[in-house]
Amino acid sequence: MIDKSSAMNTILRKLDKMDIGQGLDLRTYKRNRAILIRRTGPDSFAVVQAGYESNTFEENGTSIKKRLKTLFKKEFPRSTKIRVYALDENAPLRPETRKTI
Repeated sequence: MIDKSSAMNTILRKLDKMDIGQGLDLRTYKRNRAILIRRTGPDSFAVVQAGYESNTFEENGTSIKKRLKTLFKKEFPRSTKIRVYALDENAPLRPETRKTI
């Protein structure tokens, strides 16, 4: 779990180091809302929003920060901690049910 205040920098740093096909699953503390990000190319990402709204986005490396900032405000408005799970190449890019609190 990471603090929401430092989450943006941490997530962008992790995304820069990832290989194509890998990704991140970002969840609230209760694990009931999620943002999934997968690297689809050298400078492109697939983003899935699953929570208050359900959307799918294709972003490039320069617009991913702006998209994540918007999604953090929508999906994690009162959260102070964010859970981060790694996605490998074989994991589907859809929110799986994880244990909820």
